Amino acid sequence: MEPLLELQQISQAYGPQLVVKDLSLSLKKGEIGCLLGASGCGKTTVLRTIAGFEPLLQGEIRLNGTVVSRAGFSLPPAKRQIGMVFQDYALFPHLSIFDNVAFGLRKLDKTELIRRVNQALELVGLQTELNKYPHEISGGQQQRVALARALAPEPQLLLMDEPFSNLDVTLRERLSMEVRDILKEFGTTALFVTHNQNEAFAVADRIGVMHSGEILQWDSAHNLYHQPVSPRIAEFVGEGALINGVVKNAGQLETGLGLLEGIIKRPLEVGSPVQLLVRPEDVVHDDASPVKAVVVRRSFRGASILYALRLANGDLVQALVPSHCDHQPGEKIGIQPDVRHLVLFPADA
Repeated sequence: MEPLLELQQISQAYGPQLVVKDLSLSLKKGEIGCLLGASGCGKTTVLRTIAGFEPLLQGEIRLNGTVVSRAGFSLPPAKRQIGMVFQDYALFPHLSIFDNVAFGLRKLDKTELIRRVNQALELVGLQTELNKYPHEISGGQQQRVALARALAPEPQLLLMDEPFSNLDVTLRERLSMEVRDILKEFGTTALFVTHNQNEAFAVADRIGVMHSGEILQWDSAHNLYHQPVSPRIAEFVGEGALINGVVKNAGQLETGLGLLEGIIKRPLEVGSPVQLLVRPEDVVHDDASPVKAVVVRRSFRGASILYALRLANGDLVQALVPSHCDHQPGEKIGIQPDVRHLVLFPADA
């Protein structure tokens, strides 16, 4: 299947500052993609080049196989059939919810316009609010109106810029799942940007971790977590630590957690010093274990406590432990390794 959206080695700069560097990605029809990274990494600029708000310095952007941007050429935004949901919703305060959603449909005949608006509002669960104004509804409902307005013209691609950042944590988590369900029901191809990993994992089929204008890995959430391609990705995605190890043979690794066994996918010579990615779920609390670690820090999370632990060789690991096992910094606790994915990097990586 040909990608609906394809970015081929695009670059963009503001003056002498290169903010997007040789970046490539593709999305199939119906897929939801996400650009994940810290502020200033270039993710919003990528979105703006796709929408047609920014020109390209080099590279090419294709929609449904048609070039919409390349150096020296940019199809106007209005001709791209792209919907956009902004961080601040950008609703018209003087228009009703119905008229906000209808705003991009003014060229349609009245019957079709009413059908599209009602369909979009029903999809986001706001069909009973159509006569209200933006200030009369909650932030979460305003976000749904913005989504309905973007979906009503039936765009071939939907772009969302930090769509949940103005909402409180509980509402953000719930609405992100609801938005995914809505996009999947509508069959919409979408790309959004966020700095929030939980949102990226909850909503996206494919995620691009961005740093300094580049995508370091474009992959599923599962692969980013369990098969990161670099130490930077390993430390950025999820929680965990890199500890020292030495390859003993094709399937064994000597570490501060003891001798670990598993599949070593990366070709490494016996005796090679390596770094091993250890996630909190890889370290099990076990008072009877001969392997001991010192509690360095603790973070209470209600049902569980995240402990930072120092091993006998000085390496630090994390462990997620049920909160009825209550230990203080300085205490020694027994731990048992349960490392099922031997994610290794050369020691000098």
